[in-house]
Amino acid sequence: MHPHLETLLEIQDLKTQRRELAAAGGDREFQESVFGLGVENALAQIDEKVTEMEASLPPQVRGRLQRMQAKHPRVVVPVIRGTCYGCFVQVPTALASDVDRNEEVRTCQSCGRFLYLID
Repeated sequence: MHPHLETLLEIQDLKTQRRELAAAGGDREFQESVFGLGVENALAQIDEKVTEMEASLPPQVRGRLQRMQAKHPRVVVPVIRGTCYGCFVQVPTALASDVDRNEEVRTCQSCGRFLYLID
């Protein structure tokens, strides 16, 4: 898998974890006592790591990531059986059947999300 695509997936996972942690509400005291880490501190650490990872991306990829994050919570989606699981539109056959799957950063022509291919 292309290193930038791996980074994009990691950023997406961290942002999902951040949303879930921020929405924990009444569970905060429990999480703080069990894990020994304040939720606000954990959120700050996640934000710092995401910023660091975003800075490692090339400007074109980083720009698209920031634009897509403004519209969609999931910006990296799988292609399963030729269908983008962001917008559920068929991707071109040449893209879906490419031998060098996931060895370059690709985007959906319909929704603009980053794609990774699954059989």
